[in-house]
Amino acid sequence: MGKDNANLIILKKLYQKKKAQIISRLDEFKKILNKSEKHIFKELCFCILTPQSKAKVADRLINRLYNSGLLFKANKFQLQKYLKPIRFYKKKSEYIVNCRKKIFLEQKIKDFLTKNNPLVIRNWLIKNIKGIGYKEASHFLRNIGLGENLAILDRHILKNLKKYGVIKKIPKTLTPKRYLKIEEGFKKFSDKINIPLSHLDLLFWSLEAGEIFK
Repeated sequence: MGKDNANLIILKKLYQKKKAQIISRLDEFKKILNKSEKHIFKELCFCILTPQSKAKVADRLINRLYNSGLLFKANKFQLQKYLKPIRFYKKKSEYIVNCRKKIFLEQKIKDFLTKNNPLVIRNWLIKNIKGIGYKEASHFLRNIGLGENLAILDRHILKNLKKYGVIKKIPKTLTPKRYLKIEEGFKKFSDKINIPLSHLDLLFWSLEAGEIFK
C-alpha cells in the first residue's frame, strides 16, 4: 500500500470518528440565519478579526463587544481599546466601523443573504466590505450555514491540502485567481474521497487546532 493511500485511509477513519460532531457543528451554523441582523453582523465582524489572529481570542473579544453593545455604537478608537490582543487591531477596528455603516445603512444583510446564492454574496462582500477577502467571506458564509461549497483557505487547510497532494506547495500569497484554482482542486479532492467539502474543512481544522470550533 502506497503512502498516499495509507494517509487517505487514516483520514477517512478520523472522519468517521468526528463525523457526528462535525454534522452537529454545521447544524448549529445553519441556525444563525434565524437570529437577528445584529447577531449575523457579529459573525461577520468575527471573520474580520480572525486573519493572523487566534479564532478563540477573536470570538471572545467580539462577544464582549456584542454583549456590551459597543459593537454597534463605538467608534474606531473606542474599539481599539478592546481589540489590542488582535493583530492589526487599529486597522480592523476601522474595518468594523466601515462594515457597520455599509451593512446597516446601505444593505439589509438578512434580506440580502436569503435572496442570493453564496457565490453572489461572497463576491459582494469582497467588493464592498474592507477587510473581507475570499477566505474571510467564505468563513462568514460557512459560519451562517451558506458556505457548504466554499473553501476557507487558511494555513490549517493549506497545510493539509499539501499533505494530501491537492497542491504542490503552500503559496506565499493567495491572489483571487490562485484562491479559486485551489478551491476547485479542494472540491475535486472532496468528491474523490466522498467527504463533503464543509465536513473536510472542519476535519482538517480540528486536526491542526485540536478541536472543532468555527
